Amino acid sequence: MAKAKMTTVFYCQNCGYESSKWMGQCPGCKEWNSFVEEKIKTKEAGLGMAGRSKREAEKPSRLSEITLGDEERMTTHMPELDRVLGGGIVPGSLLLVGGDPGIGKSTLLLQVCRYMALDGRKVLYISGEESLKQIKIRANRIGEFGENLFLLCETNLGMIEETIRHLAPDIAIIDSIQTMYQEEVSSAPGSVSQVREATNVFLQLAKGMGTSIFIVGHVTKEGTVAGPRVLEHMVDTVLYFEGDRHASYRILRGVKNRFGSTNEIGVFEMQEKGLVEVANPSEFMLDGKPEGASGSIVSCSMEGTRPILFEIQALVCRTNFGFPRRQANGTDFNRVNLLMAVLEKRVGLQMADCDAYVNLAGGMKIVEPAIDLGIAMAVASSFKNRPIDDKMAAFGEIGLSGEVRSVSMIGQRIQEAARLGYTTCMIPKVCENQLKNVKDVKIIGVSSVQDAISFCLN
Repeated sequence: MAKAKMTTVFYCQNCGYESSKWMGQCPGCKEWNSFVEEKIKTKEAGLGMAGRSKREAEKPSRLSEITLGDEERMTTHMPELDRVLGGGIVPGSLLLVGGDPGIGKSTLLLQVCRYMALDGRKVLYISGEESLKQIKIRANRIGEFGENLFLLCETNLGMIEETIRHLAPDIAIIDSIQTMYQEEVSSAPGSVSQVREATNVFLQLAKGMGTSIFIVGHVTKEGTVAGPRVLEHMVDTVLYFEGDRHASYRILRGVKNRFGSTNEIGVFEMQEKGLVEVANPSEFMLDGKPEGASGSIVSCSMEGTRPILFEIQALVCRTNFGFPRRQANGTDFNRVNLLMAVLEKRVGLQMADCDAYVNLAGGMKIVEPAIDLGIAMAVASSFKNRPIDDKMAAFGEIGLSGEVRSVSMIGQRIQEAARLGYTTCMIPKVCENQLKNVKDVKIIGVSSVQDAISFCLN
């Protein structure tokens, strides 16, 4: 029998780079102070990773000899989730779902299990955090489940692998990857080596058996999935569940998808019986918008292929301290400071002694440059205490010279504004030649932020 020995290695928590000694900066990702020490157990006999037996090497295949089957994607019967996934679940795919604690990751996946089980699919839900009775309590709130849903409370990776191979489910849920451990790896569950080993096992199961596996991942305080960054590279799809857990809305965002477009979003509302889809996100985001108030304007952002309207609010007032306070919620704080500097230099609005607060109502987090014009208009409106037309929407990128630059998909943005009853759209002047057959909407093309403010606030 092979003897095991302990070896000390250092892993980068950001990218998974392995080193025999500690280093201040990671050579792989250039991150500082990201190395952690771990003791791993190795075998001298030369067995494969985690003691798995070696498989026979497969022979290379010609591309022309590979045939594709007619098997379609598996629909989840949740249109918002199917949209983010690119049309449904691809058989044999590995998906990672991350989000803050209490945001609703387990509830969302349990609802997916319910619809898939009722559709005749064999589903296996593996939990390392809850007991069977706790899952049953949550399931009773959601609704009736079929006979095709199987539950397992286990954290031992070897037993989980054996169960999946024996049951051969169509869908498997792992909640969560940070609780899984491999006996041959001596480090604690949730460590870099354990997470990497567990993900590798589930990757082999998904590709070898054709089982679609959802992995739940905890996130750090920075909002990224805890563990090595290589985890996101190994999976096929990365989904982030965003939103304030004290509010009713939830946003599911796709940041990586090998089988569809990225940056698609799905909007859900948390209710008593679980998550309910929001079919019209723009109307949901604009619900409760005040009329005739200064510092308020509607802008539009493209989330994947979907245009979403939302309200930008700004409050500018004289400061009571020597250093003015600036705060941004839902957008980049540094971008807001840059736009205020442009307003001071190019338009002449003296706000050096003013506090400024910018908020994207509805809980959206958007960094697209197309909302620059809306932010600048809202700040100027609040500073001058003059309201902007309630039926106007504005979008455009602002440069350091005060020019309003073009944005992509201008036609889709205008169509979404017109659909919700907005009669005027302020857009970059260079985008006017891209518009064709625009009806029921007045188009105002501006070439500079000074022109935009002069038109609306003078």
